[in-house]
Amino acid sequence: MLKQRHQVFVTLFAGADALAITGACVGALAMRTHWFGEPWPTDPAGWLRASLATIAVPVALLTLAACRLYRPRRDRSLIGEQWMVLRAGLLSVATVVVALWAIGSDRLLPINGHAAVPLPSVFGLPVTDPARFQLGILAVLIPGFVGAHRLVLRCVLRELRRRGKNMRHVAIVGTGRLAQITARTLTRNSWTGIRVAYFISHHPTTQRATCMGSPVRAGLDQLDRTLDRHPVDAVYVALPGSAASGVAPLLRRLERHAVDVRIVPDVHPRFLPQNMAVSELEGMPILSYRESPLAGFGGVLKRAMDIAGAALALIVFAPVMLVIAALVRLSGPGPIIFRQTRVSLGGEAFQIYKFRTMRHAEDESGLLSDAEPGWTTRDDPRVTRIGRWLRRASLDELPQLFNVLRGDMALVGPRPERPELIDRFRDDWRGYMLRQHVKAGITGWAQVNGYRGDTSLRKRLQYDLFYIRNWSIAFDLRILALTVTRGFIHRNAM
Repeated sequence: MLKQRHQVFVTLFAGADALAITGACVGALAMRTHWFGEPWPTDPAGWLRASLATIAVPVALLTLAACRLYRPRRDRSLIGEQWMVLRAGLLSVATVVVALWAIGSDRLLPINGHAAVPLPSVFGLPVTDPARFQLGILAVLIPGFVGAHRLVLRCVLRELRRRGKNMRHVAIVGTGRLAQITARTLTRNSWTGIRVAYFISHHPTTQRATCMGSPVRAGLDQLDRTLDRHPVDAVYVALPGSAASGVAPLLRRLERHAVDVRIVPDVHPRFLPQNMAVSELEGMPILSYRESPLAGFGGVLKRAMDIAGAALALIVFAPVMLVIAALVRLSGPGPIIFRQTRVSLGGEAFQIYKFRTMRHAEDESGLLSDAEPGWTTRDDPRVTRIGRWLRRASLDELPQLFNVLRGDMALVGPRPERPELIDRFRDDWRGYMLRQHVKAGITGWAQVNGYRGDTSLRKRLQYDLFYIRNWSIAFDLRILALTVTRGFIHRNAM
């Protein structure tokens, strides 16, 4: 019965998606005919050909299916689904372009034998090809229309499930702390429509009658009999870590029953990455517990943004840097640019560049001594007058733009530390070495939130780990914007 209900919902979503894609095709054609003064197709065959509906609808539906958007996932977030729809929509339009190239682009242009008359510009941009204009609009409308109708349907379904409709009943194997957390989480998120029907104790037998307000039917010895007499839609395996050896035989027993099976690991969420990747090597499942978030295309995009941003910043700040260089030279003997060994991605050491802000005889690092580590304190006598102003405005770090171009650093990331400090902190602070999963940055999430200079190391580490676990290009852009508005001058910069 459950599978039949799922097929009904798949049909519902697929039909709504097809209508939304058709609407997007009509909208793109309407905008093309309006902007370029082309006649609207009169015959049905001409309309289907010009609107691309005969190609776009099946291609987009297949792409949505390939992106697993028709699988039953009640616990999928709305934002996560919208992101998947966006990717599927763009991929489907790219596939349509390839298909048009394969069958000939003359199927798009002209319409009804009339030559298109391009306008000088559309939205301020020159456009001379109506076909490309239509495809561009289609790339916007398909994810927009599909995402909008799916958002409405999801909200309606969530409200129905909150009222007790379209429910899915599950059993939880386990009665300990983890099983209770699982039950409490499912009950609290009533929008999923998942209701705990009963528990099965992780012990062979059980003396408990209830757990979290739901009945405890039996122990593991009576697992098969319980599932046969009290059928459910899914089973959540929530065994404590001490019973981990029993998971494999339990899964083999559950293979005898037509239920979905989900495993809740006995690991605190803070020790798990935000998106744990699952791979397979010759049938052996592998969970990617820890890896750099910049692996893949995201890292390439971040590097391109770093090069473009650093180059632009050097052009903008070149006059300022020349003036600062002259002032540093006049402040006393010593080099204009100070170099120091720091550590970045993967523990690689590099030479960081800064404008000299201390007297040449002192240690520019900001440490009091090797025996007693500590950062530069407020009103430190070693800092020159011009150096104090440069530090307060963070202008002493402008030469690090060259480090970014060299690939030693990024525009955004945790601030780099000295090797001797890392050797000390790696044992004292749990998770400290996770900072080296990304490149060190000129600015970061901790810095724009005021944690810089002689401030709490614990809070800085928390902000750095939050950045690493939630990294995205949009997050980098947000930090850069906050750096411009409030990150340069701060009372904690010393």
